[in-house]
Amino acid sequence: MRTRDMTMKLVTPASVGICEQQLARVGEQLRRAYVGPGKLPGSITLVSRGTQTCYMDIAGYRDLERAQPMTEDTVFRLYSMSKPITSVAFMTLYERGLVALEDPVERYIPAFRNLAVRKAGAFPAFETQPCQRPMIIRDLLRHTSGLTYDFLRESNIDYAYRKLQVGNPRPDYSLADMIEQLAQLPLEFSPGQHWNYSLATDVLGYLIEIISGQSLADFLEQTIFQPLGMVDTGFNIRPEQQLRFASCYQHDKNKRLVINDDGQDSQFRDRVFYSGGGGLLSTAGDYQRFCHMLISGGTLDEQRIIGSRTLDFMTENHLPGGVDLAQIAMGNFSETTYEGVGFGLGFATKVDPVANGYPTSRGSYFWSGLASTLFWVDPVEELTVIFMSQFMPASVFNIRAQLEAMIYAALE
Repeated sequence: MRTRDMTMKLVTPASVGICEQQLARVGEQLRRAYVGPGKLPGSITLVSRGTQTCYMDIAGYRDLERAQPMTEDTVFRLYSMSKPITSVAFMTLYERGLVALEDPVERYIPAFRNLAVRKAGAFPAFETQPCQRPMIIRDLLRHTSGLTYDFLRESNIDYAYRKLQVGNPRPDYSLADMIEQLAQLPLEFSPGQHWNYSLATDVLGYLIEIISGQSLADFLEQTIFQPLGMVDTGFNIRPEQQLRFASCYQHDKNKRLVINDDGQDSQFRDRVFYSGGGGLLSTAGDYQRFCHMLISGGTLDEQRIIGSRTLDFMTENHLPGGVDLAQIAMGNFSETTYEGVGFGLGFATKVDPVANGYPTSRGSYFWSGLASTLFWVDPVEELTVIFMSQFMPASVFNIRAQLEAMIYAALE
């Protein structure tokens, strides 16, 4: 059993240049607007400067039906907040010289040599045309690969994903099975032409397995979780975690909270499909360890995960021509607004705070998850923020905007 001291050590906000009175409004607003009225079951919010945590707010319940309160050690579904972890892990292979960003993906996945782009038609009778160039590793990291997601409901390609359950975890379904399906389907566009949220990070997870010779679960454990002391992070809920696992909720037609996935009878058990794009479980404290490593330039408690120059490179805007998502994105779904936001190698990055409309510093990087989890890292202010809840879909509430407004107002 993996263990560490789970008690969060807090410093006073004033000691790190943050106004305690203003910061207290975060918890007050979450209770008044979300938890109290029953819009969210509960939440945890953490604010740190450098690696010193100065604020922790815990509200509501992790399990409404069983009246189990939210606690510091509650286990959450990260969904797409898995993506930055998988991307950092992949880039450690880049640092070892085992892979290059301009490598064609087909070098590692021969089945991708015949990928084509949809020209017309619908599943299963697609008319296709050749890609203008091969898909490269950089495309997977920045979501310009031409792949998509089944839940986007915007094209004939994502319909085919739904029909074939591409990337949908189920018994005896593996990353290799997903790759085989993707190789048989056309792309939405030629790689590099657009940005589209997709299964690209799951493909990265498969590449980690091919290049490292380990399962994705073992590689993440060895490369990130064990060195950082992330003792509660993994793809399956363990027996000793069961009682701490939050239930996930959604709204019924009357806007009341109903269970989407019961924490005590969850689908997150005995999985063999290791989704690097959306399959990890974690706690607020564990994810804070990951963010503290990021704000510290890739090293935490003398454990070097990734080089500082590599991390700086990852969090630059890698979109073609340096554009923001508003100029290149295909479709309407994302974990972020498009204006003023670029995309790096596994992270969204703020390129224009004014255009974006929220006060996070230029150069900050971030992402979110489907079940209302979010984080950001602001190197300018040496600030990290983590918010955890379990409500789907996260797009119902723009909690990030409110947190940014309240937290940046607290900076001295």
